Amino acid sequence: MLQNIRVVLVNTSHPGNIGGAARAMKNMGLSRLILVDPLDFPSHEAVSRASGASDILDNAQVVATLEEALVGCRLVLGTSARDRRIPWPLMDPRESATAVCAEASDGAEVALVFGREYAGLTNEELQRCQFHVHIPTAPDFSSLNLAAAVQVLSYEVRMAWLAAQGQPSKVEKFEVTSVRSGQLATADELEHFYGHLQNTLVEIGFLDPEKPRHLMARLRRLFSRSAVNKSEMNILRGILTETQNAARGLVHKRGNKDV
Repeated sequence: MLQNIRVVLVNTSHPGNIGGAARAMKNMGLSRLILVDPLDFPSHEAVSRASGASDILDNAQVVATLEEALVGCRLVLGTSARDRRIPWPLMDPRESATAVCAEASDGAEVALVFGREYAGLTNEELQRCQFHVHIPTAPDFSSLNLAAAVQVLSYEVRMAWLAAQGQPSKVEKFEVTSVRSGQLATADELEHFYGHLQNTLVEIGFLDPEKPRHLMARLRRLFSRSAVNKSEMNILRGILTETQNAARGLVHKRGNKDV
């Protein structure tokens, strides 16, 4: 589906923006870049800014007119930051991404069109688009870098595509440990820990065994919710041991002073 989506940059002035746009596309799984009459391309600056997405640049299609860039497209969306005299059907990036993915998944060719850095798309160019996409930036600073605009729309397309594919938008990372360290602490290990914890709390004066006030029950509930593994249990036991050593050291120092 993503291969049906093309990013079209019109009359781009700065080659660095072309490279930045290529990087944004590759980040989000898009690969088809079409450049309409770029002022400076190919360029070492574009490759440098692409930061590893030079394959997007190598395969970029360069054409003379927007008309050529849109051949075969069933849906064309043009970005526009300025108000126009003739209102056009408007979408925000999220709405546009949903429409793009719906058409692309049906086998249609789709184009996301971005204009010049200094002036955007002309009215004539925008009239070649079925929809205008407006990125809701802060009103007092609405100008957005070209590569950043490509990143915004590419990201929304990525999110819509993941949703359409039933894929998660986040991947949980798990700590790399030995198999044994990653296993949950056993019931007997937990009981030894609770005994160690209680003794330590009594020793440092935090727990009064004559008036426990359900402290240990609350701590048991806390650690039961935490699903402590063997590695974490070793850490906790180590902390308790060092706490006891520190407390005994203080008592010993005070005893020497009294003598």
